[in-house]
Amino acid sequence: MSDISPSLSLAYDRCIAIAHAHSENFPVASRLLPASIRPHIAAVYAFARQADDFADEGERTDRERLLLLKDWTCRLHKASQVLSKKSSNDDHDLIFTALGHTIRSYDLPIDLFDNLLTAFRQDVTVHRYRTWQQLLDYCRCSANPVGRLVLRITGYRDPAIEVAADHVCSGLQIVNFLQDFSRDWRNGRLYIPEEIYAAHGASEADLFQDHLNAPWREAISDVAKRTFKLFDKGRCICDMTSGLLRYELRATWLGGARILHCLERTGYDPVIARPKLGLTDHLQIFLRMLIW
Repeated sequence: MSDISPSLSLAYDRCIAIAHAHSENFPVASRLLPASIRPHIAAVYAFARQADDFADEGERTDRERLLLLKDWTCRLHKASQVLSKKSSNDDHDLIFTALGHTIRSYDLPIDLFDNLLTAFRQDVTVHRYRTWQQLLDYCRCSANPVGRLVLRITGYRDPAIEVAADHVCSGLQIVNFLQDFSRDWRNGRLYIPEEIYAAHGASEADLFQDHLNAPWREAISDVAKRTFKLFDKGRCICDMTSGLLRYELRATWLGGARILHCLERTGYDPVIARPKLGLTDHLQIFLRMLIW
């Protein structure tokens, strides 16, 4: 991106730094993406990361969180229309300077960003999900837009590819919920749908322990199996793209599926041990990515 102004370069550098500071949540194999598009992906990530912090982090009231997200929405729409002439080293200004340039450069649909912000507002106001479909509806706003934005930035606008990406992104979102089950519960949130845990005879009263009982492990197993079906439906995306993106998607798909395998190794009890990838897992992902 040598053809951009120093101020715009500074803005993208800041977004990249934000992405690297949260490497666990940044795309699993982001260095597999072409160097020319990494700053644009980082701009999208930095925008979403800060909005997520508004919804989740800090000692704020729900009203304060919603006001911050409302302001973020206004800044998004303004940034998508005009290049800011304001020179500032403020993180928020830098994020929108970079994001606005990315949106205009790739003609990115603003509704995808609006959907992300809808999900973050939902994080503030909704702490339980009654059905599996309601959880998928949340993923449609919280995760699927990210996949569609990455596809557009990398030059793909095929509806079939977008549908496959939706399945994978929803799966990745739910994998994250399964990983963070214990932390979310401590923070008053439960992302396992009531219709699923109730069908296995589990109840919220059983969660005030240092491990999960059999009904809860069965419910977690049920969700994990449904999630793998999402990955299976979206697996074709790894063969519908080309170049470095194909390897990026393979690594991402394999990483999500591998975490489900790690969860299985815990006996479907993420309270005892948070399922996460270790060195052996990363090596397996790398090898399987190459021999896909």
